[in-house]
Order: sequence, then C-alpha cells, then structure tokens
Amino acid sequence: MVDFEWYRSFIAIYKHNSVTEAAKTRIMTQPAMSQHLASLEARVGEQLFTRTARKLVPTERGKQLYSHLAPHIESLEEKTMDLNLHLSPTMKMIKIGSTQELFKEKVMPHLSRLDLNTITYFGDADRLLELLKEDCLDIIITTKKFSTPGIEYVRLMEESFVVVAPFETIVPDFKHLKDIELWLSKQKWISYGLELPIIRTYWKEFFKRGPIINPVHVIPSFHLILKAIEADAGMSLLPTYILKHQNVMKPRWKMLYEHMIVHKEILIGFKSKHKHLLVINEFIKSVCEKNEMNRDLIFIQSHNALRQSAIE
Repeated sequence: MVDFEWYRSFIAIYKHNSVTEAAKTRIMTQPAMSQHLASLEARVGEQLFTRTARKLVPTERGKQLYSHLAPHIESLEEKTMDLNLHLSPTMKMIKIGSTQELFKEKVMPHLSRLDLNTITYFGDADRLLELLKEDCLDIIITTKKFSTPGIEYVRLMEESFVVVAPFETIVPDFKHLKDIELWLSKQKWISYGLELPIIRTYWKEFFKRGPIINPVHVIPSFHLILKAIEADAGMSLLPTYILKHQNVMKPRWKMLYEHMIVHKEILIGFKSKHKHLLVINEFIKSVCEKNEMNRDLIFIQSHNALRQSAIE
C-alpha cells in the first residue's frame, strides 16, 4: 500500500530538484525524505529522478506521475489549510459520548445555547468508557459509575422510573406489597436488557429481593419499549422523561403504582486530568438540571389529573 506521505515528499522533491531542500520545506530529516522516495520508486517499479552532481532531474515516468498527482495533492493541502483555519484554537469543540435516548432528551434541548461545537458518539456505557479512556471522547453521559483510575463523575440529574402498562390494563386494588409483587410477577414484561437492569433495581427497592421474571421482549430502547407497550405487548419500567412529551388526552398507556418510583443517577464522566478544561466546565454548566425529581413528581400528578379528565 502506498503511503500518502510518499506522494507529498515526491511532489516536494520534484519542485525543489533536491532531497535536502524538500526535507526542509516538509520539516523532515534528509534520510526520512530519501526513504520516502526510495519506497515510492520501489512501488512504481521505476526511477522517478536521475541523480546528477547538483540536482535531481525527473525522468519521463517522474514527469508523468507528477502531472497526475500534483493537482490532487495541492487540492488536498488547500483543503487541509482551510480546515485548520476553521478549526483554529479559538473554536471550542467537545466530543460527547451518550446513548441516543439521553442525548435526545438531555443534551439536544441545550444545543442551541451551547457556545461549543459538538461531535457525538452513541454506544452503551461500557463502550463509551473505553472511548473516554482512549481520549476519543471528552465526556460521557452514563448511568453506570465505573471505579476506573483517572476517571471522575459529576451528577447530571436523577431520572425517575415508574411502571408503565397498556392503557386497558386492569389493576386490582391491592393493599399489601406482597400482593402487588405477585401480580406484577405474573404480567408480561418488556426489558431494556436480558439482565433486567431497571426491573431488578425496582424489585430490590420495594420488594427487597430480585425479580423472578422472564421478559417476553428485550428492546434496548426506552422510546421503542413505550411503542411496544402502546401495542399491548407488555409492561415495563420507563423513565418519566420519556413520557412527558406524549399525548395524555388520547392515552394508549398508563402509569401504575405512581407512589412506587425508583430513582437512578445520570452522570457526566471525564478524565481527572481534564477536569479544569473550560469546554468541559461550560458543558456541565449548560446541561445540568436541578430539582429534576420534583419536576417528575409534578409531572406524575398533573398527568394523572389530565388522564382522569380525559376519561370523564
């Protein structure tokens, strides 16, 4: 495979008729420049220059190669200079890692007032951590806090999860947690993952043990889980921020046991050595939301009132 740098060195030598002068313009050593030329000539299978005492004279093959390459190389270098101009140090850029759902709900609403350019990568928590460790990302937005040396976290917000079921679900009026657990265990469940990540947290919070549930569907997307619930495919635990923008006047789902809410922190992770970087602090300041739990409680109360009025 031809190294692109061989072409750039060849063009420089052609213009200066000298390896030494070409090396100076490319800020390279003379041996490195000579190696580039030798490698390209070996690849082409012919000499590209005739060596004289004072300069290098291009061969016919060298002239032909130059006429083909020069316009493309010069165009690429112009584009590179233009890119460098537009991505100058005065332009602030931040690389974000997140799930699509968290990005849509918790970052996108703030983009218009961010004084930053952003590049976003989507993935699960484990993959995002690896990208952060490799310096491919500046920050990650995650619900998992890893005990990794050199990685720090700050709290972005607290998300609240509630049981959501198809609208026509008939819920018995149980008085005891044991009866609620038994009934819930017999329902069709849709899970975000095979390990029942949120469901397991819910069960341990309220029933003090792990769930005995085999999900009928595993769908790694809260938005799609809600669609499945609306299609009467089962029930699940969903974050309330997924529900806030839905049409409550024509409900196709409903929340169950609204007094039984489980909370989970959403965190912003970054490398400790970058904790004082301006772009990271500006991003955190822009997207961090306060009193999220209170807003969730208000949402649940207002949703119930609207739903009741719609039914009546």
